[in-house]
Amino acid sequence: MDKKYNVEVCFSPFHIPLYELSRKAVVVIDVYRATSAIVAALGSGVERIIPVSTLEEARKYRDKGYITAAERQGAVVDGFDLGNSPLSFVNGQYKGKTVVLSTSNGTKALLKATAAKEIVVGAFLNQTAVADYLAESHESVMFLCAGWRDRFNLEDTIAAGAMSQLLLERGWNTECDSCLASMRLYDMAKVDIEGFMHQASHTNRLKHLQLHEDIVYCNSIDLFDVVPIFNAKGEICLKQTHGIHAS
Repeated sequence: MDKKYNVEVCFSPFHIPLYELSRKAVVVIDVYRATSAIVAALGSGVERIIPVSTLEEARKYRDKGYITAAERQGAVVDGFDLGNSPLSFVNGQYKGKTVVLSTSNGTKALLKATAAKEIVVGAFLNQTAVADYLAESHESVMFLCAGWRDRFNLEDTIAAGAMSQLLLERGWNTECDSCLASMRLYDMAKVDIEGFMHQASHTNRLKHLQLHEDIVYCNSIDLFDVVPIFNAKGEICLKQTHGIHAS
């Protein structure tokens, strides 16, 4: 098989050491809710997001006057402005601002992928924009599922399958079993993603926190034509913007 235009899927950050990243783009996916929040924030006018792994780092930024968003166990951490709900950003309140973000899984996955040629932020909300960008700009990609505490989860894997399938439709190849599995899961789920996710563990965690609107929003397809990139400065900014379908 031609080694160009290859797609891989990594089910958990725990498995990152098994992959060579330096020559490929890595798309980090945390559907519920970190990467969905990042896509919605930048798509709604936030200028940049600074991901940090610990609450201590986030507090240092807060003490310097930054807008800070922090989530643990699905809930907003006391003392911070926001959690990781994408709905917090879509009203344009933070347009032009910098937001510091720390979450249970997503920001940690981003920071573990720094050996990659480029780090892209993906979700259902921008899946076609991400696939289009990868097809134009890269020859090898790994979709990295943030999972839950380094464990496999359904929502990130299904989103990885959706974007993998979009690339294969554009002529890319895969010899990765986890990619094939993620695409089969997406095929099973795509008619009714929210219904398919009904019994998923993280869906139930969010339901217990009365976050049904977040679940519906995070399962929405292509609300934004934006491609967030985690750059060498440690900031997530838009690589390109095709325009916003909806907000």
